[in-house]
Amino acid sequence: MAVSSCSSQKILSFSSSCSSFECRSDPDFSGSARFDKPRISAARVIGASTASFSGLSSLIFRFPPNFVRQLSTKARRNCSNIGVAQIVAASWSNGVGSGSNSAAAAAASAAPAPPVPVEITSGDDIALVDGLKNVHLEALADLKNEASFLSSDGSLAIHAGERLGRGIVTDAITTPVVNTSAYFFKKTAELIDFKEKRRASFEYGRYGNPTTVVVEEKISALEGAESTVIMASGMCASTVMLLALVPAGGHIVTTTDCYRKTRIFIETVLPKMGVTATVIDPADMEGLEAALNNNNVSLFFTESPTNPFLRCVDVKLVSDLCHKKGAIVCIDGTFATPLNQKALSLGADLVLHSATKFIGGHNDVLAGSISGSGKLVTQIRNLHHVLGGALNPNAAYLIIRGMKTLHLRVQQQNSTALRMAEILEAHPKVKRVHYPGLKSHPEHHIATQQMTGFGGVVSFEVDGDLTATIKFIDALKIPYIAPSFGGCESIVDQPAIMSYWDLSQSERLKYGIMDNLVRFSFGVEDFEDLKADVLQALHAI
Repeated sequence: MAVSSCSSQKILSFSSSCSSFECRSDPDFSGSARFDKPRISAARVIGASTASFSGLSSLIFRFPPNFVRQLSTKARRNCSNIGVAQIVAASWSNGVGSGSNSAAAAAASAAPAPPVPVEITSGDDIALVDGLKNVHLEALADLKNEASFLSSDGSLAIHAGERLGRGIVTDAITTPVVNTSAYFFKKTAELIDFKEKRRASFEYGRYGNPTTVVVEEKISALEGAESTVIMASGMCASTVMLLALVPAGGHIVTTTDCYRKTRIFIETVLPKMGVTATVIDPADMEGLEAALNNNNVSLFFTESPTNPFLRCVDVKLVSDLCHKKGAIVCIDGTFATPLNQKALSLGADLVLHSATKFIGGHNDVLAGSISGSGKLVTQIRNLHHVLGGALNPNAAYLIIRGMKTLHLRVQQQNSTALRMAEILEAHPKVKRVHYPGLKSHPEHHIATQQMTGFGGVVSFEVDGDLTATIKFIDALKIPYIAPSFGGCESIVDQPAIMSYWDLSQSERLKYGIMDNLVRFSFGVEDFEDLKADVLQALHAI
């Protein structure tokens, strides 16, 4: 079954041989106005032989252990909310099935009983699953809007992909880790049905996993995306996205301030495929317009805020300019997090995250995600399945665990970073502070328009040289000296050494990397402790 949340129509057929399922309801919340519209995942279901649901917040289906293998590779690729697929699977497991159109499959198994139509609605769109042969699912409504009993990003981060519908059979509150490299078929007939797209399966571990799907659903819910693909690292997500969307001989636009490894890929790998790039200042809209007018631009890709100077791109304006010329816009929102900035709602086509950072939030896992329309994400996912870089389900579990506290961590980090930025800006031993929450920041006006918080990272320049800056960092007692950010533990680094030490001082200055630059990722430690530590370290120089 291809259950798609992209705007394009997906029509497939199905057959099944599931055993019966049980259905139990959540506690009755009918006394509250917020719960008087029943929901199952992102869709409402009315079975032909079932009574309408009233006074229930949702239904939780318990399926036989093999039901998850009924969900097709395409369904997993294109669906940001597998709850709909579960619903259709529920109709199969309640005695609904369809005959096989394949002679080989028919020879291997007898034709099942005639199906009962199941109606699935999403917003104002209605799809009739008649015989489960021609399944037509229009774009699903935004999960956040459909899940009317969840009113905040914090609740979505906790429950999306789990309480709102999970493709794993369990009564456990937490999502189990499914450690498997492949998925089996009981009979050859099932395999043939899968190959001829009447049966669903992940088939192979590189193509999907029930645990990783939960992560994808959570991020989709937070970003308001139709679909999300999760990969083994942020750089994996960036490189696969670029390779999938930029054709040979194509042209991209990016910005001067960005993660160095991304720049290296753009400067050294993409040219081997004839791909050229225009690099502009994040605020240079005239330069962007010139690049769009003078080149056949396939993609605009940048971070916002950027690394390490936390420059902000006007996502709405950039998107408007690029779309007029047919260019795709992808924003790396790692520094912002899905809680502080909604790039898709601002007009971007895709939003990318290094989930290693704030999303995972515990400095213990590597991952990267790309969210957007079903069409674009499927294009990226298809290449991802060829190249590899699949996320291990144990890593997916760590991200799920980390996202439960995402809103709490980000609120604390936003607050600490802003207060520390103000203290640092007023300190005599600090020359300059780079933080979008400060009025002195060159894009503060943009940040206040498109962000609800300014993130947990502050970059600043110590009033001194390389040696004085080293002395300051070494005098700190709380943060670790390490090359990451966004975790519970505070982390500090000197970019000139951590990221650019292989270049000469003059070469570093070409990228604006000064010897006295410090990037400080504030964790969730007590504010007063962090303040005292930073002040004593500054006093030491």
